[in-house]
Parts: sequence; structure tokens; C-alpha cells
Amino acid sequence: MNAAKPSPAAGSEVLVETSHALPLVSFSIALRTGSTLDPDGETGSTRLLTRWMRRTAGGREPHVIDAEIDALGGAFGADVSPSTLVFQGTVITRSLDRLVRIATDVLAQPGFAEEELERIRRETLAELTESLDDDRGLARRWFRQRLFGTHPYARSVTGSATSLGKITGDRLKGLYRRILLPENLVFAFSGDITRERALLLVEQIKSELSTGTPPRDETVEPVATPGRRLTFVNKPDRTQTQIMIGGLGTHPADADHVALHVANTVFGGTFTARLTQEVRAKRGWSYGAYSSLPIDRRRQAFSMWTFPKAEDAPACIALQLEMLSKLRSKGITKKELSWAKKYLVRSHAFALDTAGKRVGLLLDSTLYGLPAGYYEDYIERVTAVTLDAANEAIVTRLSEQDLLVTVVGTAAQIADAVRNAVGGLSSSEVVPYDAEP
Repeated sequence: MNAAKPSPAAGSEVLVETSHALPLVSFSIALRTGSTLDPDGETGSTRLLTRWMRRTAGGREPHVIDAEIDALGGAFGADVSPSTLVFQGTVITRSLDRLVRIATDVLAQPGFAEEELERIRRETLAELTESLDDDRGLARRWFRQRLFGTHPYARSVTGSATSLGKITGDRLKGLYRRILLPENLVFAFSGDITRERALLLVEQIKSELSTGTPPRDETVEPVATPGRRLTFVNKPDRTQTQIMIGGLGTHPADADHVALHVANTVFGGTFTARLTQEVRAKRGWSYGAYSSLPIDRRRQAFSMWTFPKAEDAPACIALQLEMLSKLRSKGITKKELSWAKKYLVRSHAFALDTAGKRVGLLLDSTLYGLPAGYYEDYIERVTAVTLDAANEAIVTRLSEQDLLVTVVGTAAQIADAVRNAVGGLSSSEVVPYDAEP
């Protein structure tokens, strides 16, 4: 990957990928901290603050800011995750300075109008109500909450009705002063821009921010809860279910991280992997079935996800657990290993085919503290995975006993059958779909 080296100046890093193919520039202004800094009992604070900043930039009203961005033919928004907060903009080259000026007002000159905060709070509460109609989202939310327990990764980035009601403007302004510091920022630019111009823009933004010592991410590693557990999210009149099964997974610092990544590609990482073939192609229980191993600054979850009809859910769960057991006992085959490695090497080209994608990978590496060369040496490390290494990683990292099974469905119809299908439960609960995790 031919990317510019980060700039070490002034406590922030600047990543640049130049491409003059189109007169467009994209940029990201990322914070090394995210929603894990939300105060106890006030989840959703970082996301609420981000929206408040975006909609009061320079003391202007939201419709004025939106009109200015639209007049430039640009876009500017933000995304919050547990570990990071990223402001992102895209605009034609000739309008870059003006969009960066708006972005600077968002970061350095938010008006923090109280009436706008209340409007955002009401909108967020409405989003939470609307999210109750999203069964897949419900499954993911309850899975994360029950899997991670008291760990910050269990928290909702959006928050809850209870937590949002506790958040005050003064508390958000205090959070703003803690995190909006040049020393906490990473900048990334891609497209029709030189490194020299990017550095000038960065210095302009930083010159309007107060300096200080940013908070450190002191989030500890999550610990697996022993035993096989079931959380049944009870929702009336469900003819279809959403199922998530999993436990703790891998971290990029693990010596067997890439080996497990290759093995998971065989098991459930693609549309032609084992899970989809058994669940969809052979039995027709669900349109798809997948397993994933996301990464973050700390260890994330391994999970299997599928969505069969209610009457097929118990048998589908039993099949997935059986497949996981077989994966651990027999591993993947030499033929499967060869296919997965070829697939991953070929598909990696699509992760690098634009300047925006390339700089995005570098940004992830910086924000998550990934090992040196994590993406640059990806092909070599995938190619080097042996059959023994892949199968040892499966046994080491994936448990068939310390598992959480989360089902969204109608308890009166299938809860007993689901319990029997899971088997060996150390705990089982039924929770209302509209309860706060």
C-alpha cells in the first residue's frame, strides 16, 4: 500500500493518499476516544455532543449550516463508535477550503444552543422508539449487552431513554473540553490534494482549538462469562426470528489472529461458506447465515447470525451449535484452507482500489493501535497461514461452552423449544423487547 507516512507534528497525525483522477477531496477528522468515555448512567453522551456540535457550528442555525454545505456540493457528517469519533467531509476540490472552514466551526466554535440540544434529544428518543421495529438491531443490541456485561463495549452508543434524560448541556460541554484537543486528533485526506496543502489545512484547524492533555483510553480487556447462556427477547407476533450466537473472539495482537480470520472465512465469512450452505442451500431455513470477527481496540465478539422462520429456529440453533462443535473437533480441510486464502488475497484488492479506502485502512490502524503492517502485509500473512495454525486457532479462541445465544422472537411460541435446542444452559432469561438493556 503506497500511503504517505503519518506526520508526528504537534501531537496529531496526518495521513494523505493523493489521487488526481477526479476533482474531489475527502477528509476525516478523527478522535482517538469514543463512547466508552460516556459517564456512567449517561450513555449516549458522545453521540449527543457530536450532533450538537454539528448543528450549532459557528453559532449558526442547523438549516443555515446545511444550506452552506449543499451550496458547495459537499457532505459533512460524523459517526461515533465505542473507541472513536470521526467527522467526515467530501467536496469538489475548488470548494475544499470553504468546507474545511465549516468543519473548523463544528470543532472549534460550536454555538451549543440549548433549544437545539432539546430538539436533538427528542429526535434521539424517537430514533430509539423506531429502533424497536428493527429485529436485527434488537438482537445485536441485546447480544452485545449480555455478552460484555459491565464492560464499556456493552453500552449503547445511542443511549437509552433513561440515560438521555440525565444528560445536561453543562455535562456535554465538559466532555467537549476534555476531548476536542489537537493532541486527541488524527487527520486523513484522500483524493485531489497534496500533502503540503493537507498539512496547511490541519494547522488552520488546530490553531483554533485549545491544547491540553487528552483522556487516555483505559478500557480493560473484556472477560468471557463462563457457561452457555440464553437471552430470549420476547416480541409479540413474530413469524421470523433473529438469532445471534457467540462469545469472545480475536484481537489483532493475537499471534493466531490471521489464522482464525482464514478459518472463519471457511466457516461463515462468505455467502458460499459452511454456514450458508448448511442453513440456506441444504435446508432453506434462512436466506443467509454468517459468522464474523470484527476488530476494535480491545477484543471483540465472535458471532454467528441467521434469521429463520419461527418454526425452524430451534432446529437451526441446534445445527449451528453442532457445526461449531464439529469445527473445533475436526477443523477445516486442506482444500478449504487453499480456497479461503485465494479468496482473501483476491478480495483484498477491492480494499485498496481507491485512495479513500487506502487512507481509511491507515486511519483504522492508527485509531485502533493495530500492529505495524497490519494491512500493508496482509497478503503475506494470509498466504503464510498453515492448516495446523488455522485449526489450532479455532480450538484456542472459539468456545462451544462459554456461549451466549440471543433470539428475538415470540416466547410463547418457541422459547421452550429453543431452550431444549441450546441445551446445557447455565442461565436462561426472557426479556421484553422494549425493555432497556
